[in-house]
Amino acid sequence: VLEQIAIIKMALVGLGPETADLYPSQLSGGMRKRAGLARALALDPELLFLDEPSSGLDPISANALDELILQLRGSLGLTIVMVTHDMDSLWRVADRVIFLGDARILSSGTMPALSRSLAPELRDFFQGPRARAARPADAV
Repeated sequence: VLEQIAIIKMALVGLGPETADLYPSQLSGGMRKRAGLARALALDPELLFLDEPSSGLDPISANALDELILQLRGSLGLTIVMVTHDMDSLWRVADRVIFLGDARILSSGTMPALSRSLAPELRDFFQGPRARAARPADAV
């Protein structure tokens, strides 16, 4: 039964049954991330915590992971709490953002609202050169 659950969860994240017996060192970075998602989904959670899910991935793999996260959220009805510094992922995946600093919540809101903030700590983060490059054209 456990093996069947593992195969089903692996299929949910786009991994075929042939990957079930592979060691992590035999998987690409993107495959390792998807295997981690499959493991997290094994017990059918309603809430999923993701810590820097796209770290270490190239832009194409990071985008594919964002798409997978969106698909899983929609098809499984998951609530996802994601910690990330990846501006592209924030714009693509987040409905709501909580901005932390000095061990406290500095601000919260939607990406468009936070990206327009005039507060210095938010402005530096959300309006800096890397943030501007990640911002969708329709969010300007």
